[in-house]
Order: sequence, then C-alpha cells, then structure tokens
Amino acid sequence: MKEKIYGIRELSELAGVSARTLRYYDEIGLLKPLYTEASGYRFYGEREADLLWQILFYRDRGLELKQIGNILYEKDFDIVKALEEQLSQLQEERARLDALIRTVAKTIQSKKGEYEMSDQEKFAALKERAVRENEERYGEELRERYKAETIEESNRKLLDMTQENWERFHSLEEEIRQRLKESVLKGFSPESPEAGQLVRLHREWLSMTWPSYSAKAHEGVASMYVCDERFRAYYDRETPGCAAFLEQAVRYWAGRLEKET
Repeated sequence: MKEKIYGIRELSELAGVSARTLRYYDEIGLLKPLYTEASGYRFYGEREADLLWQILFYRDRGLELKQIGNILYEKDFDIVKALEEQLSQLQEERARLDALIRTVAKTIQSKKGEYEMSDQEKFAALKERAVRENEERYGEELRERYKAETIEESNRKLLDMTQENWERFHSLEEEIRQRLKESVLKGFSPESPEAGQLVRLHREWLSMTWPSYSAKAHEGVASMYVCDERFRAYYDRETPGCAAFLEQAVRYWAGRLEKET
C-alpha cells in the first residue's frame, strides 16, 4: 500500500496544530518532515504523523519539548509500544472521568431530592470532590514540577482510600497544622526534635497519596509552600510564618529521616 503523504497544511489541520508550530518543530529538530521541496514546502509521511501524535500526547501531559525529544529519539524507542502505553493511560483516565461524572450527577440528583445516595456513594463523592478541587487549584503547578503520570497515580491512591485511611489522612493534616502553629508560637527551631517529628508526620501524610516517597521530592513540595501564595496562605492563615517554618524543617530533616529508614 502506498504511503500516505501529508502537506504541512493537511497535517496541521488533521492534528489540530498550526503550520507555524510544525515549522518550529522542524527548526528545533523535534519533528523533521519526510522531505522538503525546493520551494520550502514541507511534506510528512506516516512515521512523521505518528511522531507528531507522540509529541502532542507528551506535551498534553506537561512535558517540555526538550524532554519529549529525548524520549522520541532514544535508541530503543518503540512507537507501537509507546502508543499502547498511552492508550492504556487514556482508557484509565476516561474510566476515572466517567466515574466522576456519574458521582457528580448522583450528587446533583441527591441535592434535588430525586435520588438517595448510599453512605458508600457519599464517601466516593467526597473523594472525587477533593481530587477535582485539588486539580482546579494546583493541577497546573504540580504538573510543571512532576510527571503527569505521577499526578494521576496520586489521584488514584486518594480515590482508592478506605474510609479509615481517609480519616487518618485528614486527621494528619489537622495535626500538622496545629503542630506548625505551636512550633512558630513557641519559637522552636526548624532543627529541633519537635520539627523533626513534624516532618515525620508530613512525610506520612504525603506518602498516603504519593506513588513513592523521596526526600528530594519532599523538599520540592515544601519549597512551593513559600513560593506559591496559595500554599503559603493555607499554612499561614492563622499564624504567619508556618509555611516558612515547614519549608525550613523539611529542608533540614527530610534527608536525615530518609537515611534512618
């Protein structure tokens, strides 16, 4: 079968990107055309079209173009395997969104008195709302720092929590806030044993939703607490200085505690 050849306009319309974007990808070496006519008009084959789908998928997942290029042009990169993995991820995401849609629809019906939700459904709705609100508030910033797959796995861990773990998750959150407030008001040092215990609790709280824990990632999250106004406002809403104290304590203790385990 003769290979399908796309002009730059055809491919741009098919993929939903501008011709200017395709020219830019050519300039930086991310997506070279199959050939270019003497007039400068670019043409793309089926392989280039497949690579473009990969680029758009990874870009949608928050990866930078340089990172995408490193993935696509690795020696052992397998397009079919990559597409299969992406299909699996998209199917999982669709299943999660379908479940979220059903839960929200039932919640609306319940509020209108048209449907009585079971305790299990109410608990599921509570978790779904927590994920949705977190995505709306911090999703973009988190995806700039971490892989989209990591964020999705974190969301899944939260959605899969038992009620007992859910209650522990929120009791930890409240205990951390109270200990932070006490540490700042009493003038504790970020290097104090009290601060070390606070970091242990914060690590436990993060680990309940993180796919895996690392001190480096812990320090990265803590830095957001002082760099991002929304995070800082959350921790400082009762007692100013709590966000800075937590960041300093994590920076001092996270690596030390990791070595102990």
